[in-house]
Amino acid sequence: MRTPPLASLLVQRMMKLPPPITRDLVIERDLRVPMRDGTVLLADRWAPRAGGQGLPVALLRGPYGRGGPVAMQLVRPLAERGFQVLLQSARGSGGSGGEFVPLRNERLDGLDTVEWMCKQPWFGESIVLYGPSYLGFTQWAIADQAPAQVKAMIPAVTETTLGLGFLREEAFSLESAFGWGVLVGMQERSWATARFLLGARRRRRAELTLPLSSADQVALGERSQIVQDFLAHDSQSPHWSGADASEGVEDVEIPASLVAGWFDVFLAGQLRDYARLHAAGRRPRLTVGAWSHSSPGVMSTMLDEALGFGLAHAHGTAPADRTPVRVFVMGAEQWKDLSSWPPPGYAARRLHLRSDGRLTVEPPTTAGTDGYRYDPADPTPAVGGTRMVPGRKAGRVDNTRLEARPDVLTYTSDPTGEPRHAATRIHVADQQVHHGPEHPSAILVPARTDR
Repeated sequence: MRTPPLASLLVQRMMKLPPPITRDLVIERDLRVPMRDGTVLLADRWAPRAGGQGLPVALLRGPYGRGGPVAMQLVRPLAERGFQVLLQSARGSGGSGGEFVPLRNERLDGLDTVEWMCKQPWFGESIVLYGPSYLGFTQWAIADQAPAQVKAMIPAVTETTLGLGFLREEAFSLESAFGWGVLVGMQERSWATARFLLGARRRRRAELTLPLSSADQVALGERSQIVQDFLAHDSQSPHWSGADASEGVEDVEIPASLVAGWFDVFLAGQLRDYARLHAAGRRPRLTVGAWSHSSPGVMSTMLDEALGFGLAHAHGTAPADRTPVRVFVMGAEQWKDLSSWPPPGYAARRLHLRSDGRLTVEPPTTAGTDGYRYDPADPTPAVGGTRMVPGRKAGRVDNTRLEARPDVLTYTSDPTGEPRHAATRIHVADQQVHHGPEHPSAILVPARTDR
């Protein structure tokens, strides 16, 4: 009798999984997958040693290599529980040919990969697209043109305009954009994940480097074209032409189960993707937990959806019945089942910012002005909340010290007097936030469960 692989046992315990169907896997490494332009991408195929051919194939495509945490947390659990898995390194990463240019090559490369898979002797007639973050974007990139063999998709903590939100002209997200650029820049180095986590102090020092165009050399010891492109081209630049997959959402007919987190940087875009699928007459699933981008709950929920929702569709059967939307209600600390999102019965409510620090339903009767001084040498820190970079605290934290800073304005409503549920997304009506009856300051519209 073979001793179960230690990695399998650790992942089972960490993700609270039931015992697998098998732990005896075969791995075919460095399969050569040709693209239409002659570039060759590399992939690994994981499957049960006995009976692996013909099983549904889970396809994962991304720039994070094909070993380490990606293989142990994303691939092995699937291959042990009813799938064969193809894990492919995106163009220009992990030994694949070509140059890695974020977002722009995933559509054609993904479609070419699916076409190649369908011709392989081990192919089992059905494909499930799977994975978080960038691996979720690669699903959206092909979803509106995927062939009939693709039976389901499970994109987690991701969206169709992945990363472009970091590059808004009016609000560049340095931590997310720079941190991701550094993460990808380290992928070709040994022990890449450990290097990235241990390099947090060096990365923070790099973020304070001026000019910013030199920050990549402080963090990586060399120039990063990805970081340079992030700094040089905002989201509206022609440089990112072809990097937005949102235009095809309404045409996606693949059954989709979206896994999101209230503290994920991509939440707003993911809710938009869900709403567009729903409006197009599809029946997507949506699960939103009290998670940040790298929370363990994301991984375990995504796997549950693969083994339930994904496998059922792959075998041509209906998945177990559940409500279309499941959200974790913070404060109440419980899951709630809903028929749709935004939830029915939550009317939009207009609130007003007042110069005395109050947030009220009644508009102010006199105009007022609030201001603060921002010092680039002492930038306002991010404390918890929606953060992506591993090693930096995200989610619910006590903001008392942050709110006491002179460069932070706060507005507080009166006590409600009784417990209430709120599904809120703050929408500022005027960027200058004028006070006065002629300038309503904020509109709250349903979009997410209040923290």
